[in-house]
Amino acid sequence: MPRRPPLPVRLWLAVDTPSVDDARRLAEVARTVGAGLKLGKEFFTANGPAAVRQLTLDARLPLFLDLKFHDIPNTVAAAVTAALPLRPAMLNVHALGGAAMITAAVAAAAAAAGSERPLVLAVTILTSLGDADLPALGVGEPVAVMVERLARLARECGADGVVCSPVEAARLRASLGGDCVLVVPGVRPVWAGSDDQKRVMTPAAALNAGADALVVGRPITAAADPLAAARRLVAEIADAG
Repeated sequence: MPRRPPLPVRLWLAVDTPSVDDARRLAEVARTVGAGLKLGKEFFTANGPAAVRQLTLDARLPLFLDLKFHDIPNTVAAAVTAALPLRPAMLNVHALGGAAMITAAVAAAAAAAGSERPLVLAVTILTSLGDADLPALGVGEPVAVMVERLARLARECGADGVVCSPVEAARLRASLGGDCVLVVPGVRPVWAGSDDQKRVMTPAAALNAGADALVVGRPITAAADPLAAARRLVAEIADAG
């Protein structure tokens, strides 16, 4: 994999809505506070790549394309190639797709040179899952152990970093070193509820644990005043150093 491009921002606003109008309003919030935009399956499925391009590329907003590719290696490589014209700063795959799949995604992303190459991240264990959920999936190890196992696999296959909960950030930073990008959802300020996330942490605590970037959705998008909530969260991040 060519030299890793830098992270453009620390805060990514998760815009999970099928509505282009709602997404446009939230994109303006992200622009105002200097955040990037994370667009995932809901928005992409409802509106397609053209709407993603209008929200991010045309508006010069950093894009985290959160589609969590998980398929056979050839299909994932083709999907990554198809995503490159959107110029995402980051995109992700599921680490559970295995070594060949991750390697194929990394190789496909490397076709975009220099700063246009997206960071390839591997999703470890979703933040909606806890230790009690894994046995039903055939996993006998605790979440923390599985997260580290999958993160090591991803790095060995050339991924730039991983998506993990803030609870695992310190462990991964210690074991994988400073060059591994840790992108952390499940961030909840003390003034927001945890929603359906099970492994959560405040923004300051997540950054202190080693997170490079924070993904925040409902504490901002579901707030009565999303811009005020975003500014409050940005201030917390700034105070964390």
